[in-house]
Amino acid sequence: MEEAKQIVIDIQKGNIKPIYFLMGEEAYYIDKIAEYIENNVLDEAEKGFNQMVLYGRDVSVDDIVANAKRYPMMAERQVVIVKEAQDLSRTIEKLADYLENPQPTTVLVICYKYKKIARNKKVIKAAAKQGVVYESKKLYENQVADWIRRVLAGKKYHITPKAAQMLVEFLGTNLSKIDNELEKLQLILPKGSEITAEIIEENIGISKDYNNFELRKAIGDRDIKKAFRIITYFAENPKDNPTVVTVSLLFNFFSQLLQYHGLHDHSQRNVASVLRINPFFVKEYQTAARNYPMKKVSGIVATLREMDVKSKGVGASNLSNGDLLKELLVKIMN
Repeated sequence: MEEAKQIVIDIQKGNIKPIYFLMGEEAYYIDKIAEYIENNVLDEAEKGFNQMVLYGRDVSVDDIVANAKRYPMMAERQVVIVKEAQDLSRTIEKLADYLENPQPTTVLVICYKYKKIARNKKVIKAAAKQGVVYESKKLYENQVADWIRRVLAGKKYHITPKAAQMLVEFLGTNLSKIDNELEKLQLILPKGSEITAEIIEENIGISKDYNNFELRKAIGDRDIKKAFRIITYFAENPKDNPTVVTVSLLFNFFSQLLQYHGLHDHSQRNVASVLRINPFFVKEYQTAARNYPMKKVSGIVATLREMDVKSKGVGASNLSNGDLLKELLVKIMN
C-alpha cells in the first residue's frame, strides 16, 4: 500500500518514469496506479492524440513497441497503457530490448495481473533499471480488516472491528470488491462517520446476526442455542453461506486456538501479535480457551478436517450441507 502511494506521490511531483511495470496477484493496486496515470499524466487536450490503451489479448509485443516508439504530438509526452498484459506471458520477454532503451517521451505502463515475473528475468531487470517495477502482493485474510480500516481512515471514515470482519468474511480477500462496497457506503455517509455492523447489514445485505463471525463467537462462548439458530439460517440460505467457507473459517479459528493454548504469554498484545488478529478479538480467544481445553481443540481440528472433505462431497452420503453443519456443531460442543 505504501509503495503504491509513493509511486503516485512521485508522479504528482513530476518525477515521471518512462516505464511502469505493474505485476502481482492482487489486481487492486495495479488498476489504481494505472488509473491514476491514465487520468493525470496528460491533460484532456493532450489525451486525444497522445494516450492509448492496449489490451494484451489484442496486440503483440511488436505492436506495443511500435506504439511506444512514436513521438508525442503537440505535447511533452505520450502515455501507452497495456492492460491484461499477462495474456502476453509467452512473449513478454521480447519487450526487454525496448525497456533497455525506452523512448524518453513515452510513459509505458504494463499491467501484468494475477501473476508475477521472476526478478532475475531480463524484462524485469530492464524495467527496474529504466523505470519502476511494482509487485502487488495478495493480502492474507488476517491483514484485510486492517487494510479496510486504513483505507477508510485515509478518507476520514471509521469502521468498527466487527463491521470490518463482516466484510472480510462476506467478500473474502478481493480488495476491488471490498473497495466497491466501501465506495457505496461513502456515497450515503458523511465524512467522519463510523461504519457499524448495523450499517453494513442495512446497506450491503450482510446479516449482522447470522454470519460466520457470529457463529464462531457463539461456538467459542458455548452458546449452543445461538449457534444452532445461525446454523439453521445457513441451511435455509445455502447460496449466501457456503458450507465450505464456514468449515474453513472454523478450522482457522480452532487452529489459532490451539496456537493460543501453546503460548506462555497470554497478554492481549502478545496474543494479537502471534495470532495476527485485531486486539479487539483477543477476548474471544481467551473465552474459547477456557471452554475448550487443548486436548479438546486438537480433536475439533481433526473433526474439521474430516468435515471439510465431507462438505466437498466425499463420503458424505446423502446428507445436506445443513445436516453436515449440525453434525459438526454436535461434535464440537459435546
